[in-house]
Amino acid sequence: MNRLALFVSLIALSANSGIALAELSLASPFTDNAVLQRDRPVPIWGTSAPEATVTVQFARQTKTAVADSEGHWKVTLDPMPASQDPRDLSVTYAHDKQSHKITNVLVGEVWICSGQSNMQFAATSCPDIKELIPKARRIRSFAVKRTVAFEEQTTLEGEWIESHPNSAVAFSFAYFLEKQTDVPVGIILTCWGSSSLEAWMPRDMVNTVPHFRTLMQEFDRDNETQERIQSILSGRKPWSREDDIFLRRQSNLLYNAMMHPLAPYGCRGLVWYQGERNTQSMDGMLKEPWYSRNSGMLKYGDTLKQWIRRYRQDWRNEEMEFLIVMLPGFFKALPTGPQLGPEHPATHSWAWMRESQLKASELPNTNVVNTIDLGDVNNIHPKDKLPIGKRLALLATRNTLVSKGEAEGPSFKQMERKGDRIVIHFRNAVGLQTSDGQEPAGFWLAGPSRRWLAAEASIRGESVTLHAQKLFEPLHVRYAFAGKPKVNLINQAGLPAVPFRTDSFSP
Repeated sequence: MNRLALFVSLIALSANSGIALAELSLASPFTDNAVLQRDRPVPIWGTSAPEATVTVQFARQTKTAVADSEGHWKVTLDPMPASQDPRDLSVTYAHDKQSHKITNVLVGEVWICSGQSNMQFAATSCPDIKELIPKARRIRSFAVKRTVAFEEQTTLEGEWIESHPNSAVAFSFAYFLEKQTDVPVGIILTCWGSSSLEAWMPRDMVNTVPHFRTLMQEFDRDNETQERIQSILSGRKPWSREDDIFLRRQSNLLYNAMMHPLAPYGCRGLVWYQGERNTQSMDGMLKEPWYSRNSGMLKYGDTLKQWIRRYRQDWRNEEMEFLIVMLPGFFKALPTGPQLGPEHPATHSWAWMRESQLKASELPNTNVVNTIDLGDVNNIHPKDKLPIGKRLALLATRNTLVSKGEAEGPSFKQMERKGDRIVIHFRNAVGLQTSDGQEPAGFWLAGPSRRWLAAEASIRGESVTLHAQKLFEPLHVRYAFAGKPKVNLINQAGLPAVPFRTDSFSP
């Protein structure tokens, strides 16, 4: 059957069944007011009649594609410079000149912002960020509707709007990024409180992450959970708070509904602020409560690296940027370790999660935003999110625009033993100083006994010298390695030193 005959037969079938099988459409992320990524190839895709010829026109480019046997088509626009001049993107159906158009499209920097409740935390709930809203310009956003799905979806609900995202971190990031780049910024916000890393993992990661394989095998056997999810999805709206929490704490289902349909929308990268749900144990996979059955803190880092690699496959972009927000200061000791308080390095605290998160920086085009000087010892949802947005924007600008400004705080370079003292040498340490004019805080030393003692510290150039009373053979150092440490060490740019430890002790 030739293409024309196939098209005619599909139209006839559509008319008889009441289903518009041949209707031309763009994928869900393409709506009026969209922002397209500058300086990179831009995929545009959608559906039509099988084997139909589709033409896309935008910014003096014309690209043509032929749909496959299931009606899926895709073109790729050539890289374009940023533009704040609104333009139309049109898609034309060659068979009957059916067309689809989205209007008011800009070209600039596009980032996906995802994670759990601290990414969802409203911009209007932070006074210093709320003050910036009237000053914002050239920021647009696309909020993905929160839902779940058993299978990977091709569509989602949401639309681009000419306004900032209602997320404190995402908005402040966009605000400072726009200031530094002087181009339009588009934020795709897809997040949900209480969600674990596993909630955002595609099912095929069972092949690379053993504990996730176990989770999905258990889910497949759990008919009661599956039936409850189906009942919630098909039941009354809005969901009860109990049902809402039950859905968002499931593994895999958020990826299926809220992330998979976005790929491979052209973007610079993804900002990830998540991890709290995975801090309920060290080794993970607790039996109770059921939602603690995840990586735990020690396996999180390796799992996160696999997750980043897998997302880069979805976006067909090995250079896709990932910015991971380190969990800030907070204290809730796990019962598995010594109960020594929020500043002690031996307590089983979020220090171990931060160490796991820092593993992500071993991958190319991946950075961890240091937040160790932020947070609230008693509040898991702190309001000091403005510095996070600023630091994200600094890293995004440096990494993608070859900015020469400092974007990272001092980080451990090497340790040197000198008798009863240890000297720590740092990278990114020009103008090494303290934020309060006092001696550096947050350093601990241990000798052969592995007993940790608070260290006295002094700055010498780009190094810090440490010693502790009655410790004559110091061997190991931990810095800011606690749930809520007191820290003050910064560089000339005012950025805080990164937590580290030199020992390899098991927790």
